Amino acid sequence: MMETIEVVVARKTAEAERIASFELVRTDGTPLPPYTAGAHIDVHLPGGMVRQYSLCGDAGDASRYRIAVLRDPASRGGSEAVHALREGGTLRISAPRNHFRLVPAPRYVLLAGGIGITPMIAMAQELHSADIPFTLHYCARSPAQAAFQYQLAQAPYSGNVQLHFDDGVTEQRLALERVLREAGPDCHVYVCGPGGFIGFVEAGATAAGIPAAQVHREYFNAAPVDTSGDSGFELALARSGRRLRVPAGQSVLQVLHAAGVDIPVSCEQGVCGTCVTRVLEGVPEHRDMFFTDQERAANDQFTPCCSRSKSPLLVLDL
Repeated sequence: MMETIEVVVARKTAEAERIASFELVRTDGTPLPPYTAGAHIDVHLPGGMVRQYSLCGDAGDASRYRIAVLRDPASRGGSEAVHALREGGTLRISAPRNHFRLVPAPRYVLLAGGIGITPMIAMAQELHSADIPFTLHYCARSPAQAAFQYQLAQAPYSGNVQLHFDDGVTEQRLALERVLREAGPDCHVYVCGPGGFIGFVEAGATAAGIPAAQVHREYFNAAPVDTSGDSGFELALARSGRRLRVPAGQSVLQVLHAAGVDIPVSCEQGVCGTCVTRVLEGVPEHRDMFFTDQERAANDQFTPCCSRSKSPLLVLDL
């Protein structure tokens, strides 16, 4: 079990329709672990729920973390539980982890859809501080649903920011291919938001001639998967020599935990990468939203929380 940190909600702020931000400070007043732009934390909620939220504050301020959460009635309950938090309430969080970090590049295009603005704020600040060229494009349905507009307008990098609203005039809407072509084929693209928005950006990057390796994405939720054709398979644990059967109705993670094999887990959707496990033999059936296509093709690791096996036997480094 990963160690957690007890924090108190120091401030809760309404940022937009159904979006609130939360400033979290350590209950004992000591500094929080440092992080870099793109990092997220696990938030432990009532009922055993654990959800991941990007850090959108000042990465140089170790006194507090800030997250922002969209209340989504159609979600699995996590966002409702976070919005029920009040100032002065306590909860437990993980130390930051970063699967969405900025890689070195001559210039960047940051693209945020809706609540996907959260990691982009920290990235914009980091790039501005390092004097690296970038543009930030923030797309939302309407101004009322766009968080942090005042902060972005007052930021020292405000000239690099463009807002795009679905209900606005045609001229202000995102002309993605033009934006990417102007940035050039050596730019790196970072995109965060709903799955449809990410797919739109990926297609636009391909059309603009930007290599897939230069497009970095972060999903909030996995797409639904049809499990009606699932069948069972065998697991071999190389280090212990154990053999386990994974039936059609259970995940690899459930079978491992039932057998007393402790693997850290967080989102249980193949989004966060917490449970990534090394594969020694066999062919995984990847159902995650975490790996790139190239990483999936290597078939040397998978996410046991949601992925299965195409081969009758999967040998894991456990």
